[in-house]
Amino acid sequence: GGNGLFPIKTWTRKDCTATPWAVGVVKGFFQEEGLEIVFTGDTQAAQQIPSVINGNNDVGGGFHPNALAVAIAGGARIKGVATAGIDPLPDQDPRLRHMNWYVNQKFTPDIKSFADLNKLPGQAKFSTITNNICADLLANKIADQQGVRRDKIEWISMPDIQAVQALKQGLVTVAGVHPPYYKSMEDAGMVKIADSLDAKLGVAGGVGYYVFNLDFIAQHPEEVKKFARAITKAQKWSNEHPEEARKITEDWIGVPVNATHYYAAGAAIDEALIIPWIEDLENSGVIPRGKVKPSDLVLSSDVHAGNI
Repeated sequence: GGNGLFPIKTWTRKDCTATPWAVGVVKGFFQEEGLEIVFTGDTQAAQQIPSVINGNNDVGGGFHPNALAVAIAGGARIKGVATAGIDPLPDQDPRLRHMNWYVNQKFTPDIKSFADLNKLPGQAKFSTITNNICADLLANKIADQQGVRRDKIEWISMPDIQAVQALKQGLVTVAGVHPPYYKSMEDAGMVKIADSLDAKLGVAGGVGYYVFNLDFIAQHPEEVKKFARAITKAQKWSNEHPEEARKITEDWIGVPVNATHYYAAGAAIDEALIIPWIEDLENSGVIPRGKVKPSDLVLSSDVHAGNI
């Protein structure tokens, strides 16, 4: 633009995913790299990956590996260039874990764990934002761990904020939500029965990536590297200043925010974190075995050494 900064388009985030973008803008991390983030307005979850494929947005994410794998298996020419969220280690503050699952004891007083879902007749209704994301992958993995068949779960699509209301009213059996909504759940008297660490995936449980299409990467390799550096700096800052990051996010999205996510603070991309997500899609028949491998989803870890 006229300010000498290179513009990079992405959709406007009005939820917990806003933190690195808000911090990156407010703290000047993008500007430091000569970039200006141009916010293009709202893009519905199902349209986010298509908007990066068709160039309406230059960058999207964080996307979990299963959403990326499904798109790439279908021919999408996109790649992750930097890691977004990850799950914290077990000894870190549990409020940082990527997801918690809650029940309403008014309706299901006997449910204290996923395993207890087997006591219910019929299916248990679970909230999820959309399909092939963290909410269903992680809940399915926890169900596997606790002896609950995956077909015991019926998925109902809704944003996290709606999941809090739906659980209060008994419209879902179990609501899975992200850190900004943990306090709302607890304030409403809902009871936590699991969190993302119960999926036994380690840090991979929360992993997501920022994604560009391959044409943009080929045409603007330097700007892609600068973007990866800037957003990673913003994430590291957010981890180190959670209270300030929370406040910046709250001011940015205009609704109370109780907590922020936990983010990757390093530039290297660890492809091993992607494997369980791909395997799960293969095991459930969503994509053919061997159709995609981790290196199809992300640029190699040495992108920042200049070897895209």
